[in-house]
Amino acid sequence: MNWSRGKIIGRGSFGSVCLATKRSEFNNNNNNDEFNFNSLMAVKSCSASNSTSLHREETILDQFRDCPQILTCFGHDYTTENGDRLYNLHLELASRGSLAQLIQHSGGSVPESEVRRYTESILKGLHCIHQKGFVHCDIKPHNILLTSEPGQVKIADFGLAMKIGDSTNSIELPNLVFGGTPMYMAPESIVRDDRGGSSACDVWALGCVVAEMITGRPVWRFNDCDASALLFKIGFSDELPEIPEQLSEDGRDFLKKCFVRDPRKRWTAEMLLSHQFVVGSSGTENINKNVSPSPRSAFEFPEWVSSPRSACFDSDRWDCERFDSSDRIEELRTWNVPNWCETRSWITVREGESVTIGRSR
Repeated sequence: MNWSRGKIIGRGSFGSVCLATKRSEFNNNNNNDEFNFNSLMAVKSCSASNSTSLHREETILDQFRDCPQILTCFGHDYTTENGDRLYNLHLELASRGSLAQLIQHSGGSVPESEVRRYTESILKGLHCIHQKGFVHCDIKPHNILLTSEPGQVKIADFGLAMKIGDSTNSIELPNLVFGGTPMYMAPESIVRDDRGGSSACDVWALGCVVAEMITGRPVWRFNDCDASALLFKIGFSDELPEIPEQLSEDGRDFLKKCFVRDPRKRWTAEMLLSHQFVVGSSGTENINKNVSPSPRSAFEFPEWVSSPRSACFDSDRWDCERFDSSDRIEELRTWNVPNWCETRSWITVREGESVTIGRSR
């Protein structure tokens, strides 16, 4: 596949994401001002010498080609740009941006009828992930992408995903012991010291996402406390996220099933798919009305930046008394999280320049 690199639309801890146009379709188009959306894709790039994470992500995404709620991976290739050899992961481009953008553009609150449909779609994706023995570990609005089909989503960014109960994945990535985003971390992700993934943490994170769609703000108010206090509150107190009062009775009950501190008693994604909050939620009216239209070219897509903080770690045993809370909080607080706003060490890519590359696998 030959393609042209467009503008950078995202940045992460391991590189950048850009829009790309498939050159074969570009060259056959008589009117360069009009593009078939199918000619566009997203390309996640990093230095070839530091591509372990993207290799892992591709391997994991290959497991989900039959799941419509998960972003499709088309393969990878290598390019040399500005003297740097890059590993490029070719990904499906979701046409409507992220759930985070929808929340922002909705004026602080997404109508519950829409929330129900998005929640059902996310649950279907999570059920597929868990059924195949994986845990995502970083469910949040920025990693939920909206499609042109009303109410449907694509779960993205599997860079931190791992096999359920597998403690080896974190060892493969240099300087990465755990990952995720604190605002969406489950209590067991903070108090446990081993690394085996548990699908229950994705369900807790889903609850945080649902509540945020309703209120327009994260369930934890980070500005009210420092990082240590926030982590202690989530992991070692009895406090639960506040359930929005404006939610229906079904919605409040749904969140209660997500916000159970003991992961053994938390509902699974499969169980939640039968909850009244999402049963019969399919519909099309008023969905995606506040989100940006599909881009016509590789230079019309809104930019996004991944959130800068991350920490996620899991196992399948719940026993918080085994851990000293002060030591654990200090470990998390001082963890060397990549500064995603720092650009000095990043590879420079000239926006809009065409690159001719070999055929992907």
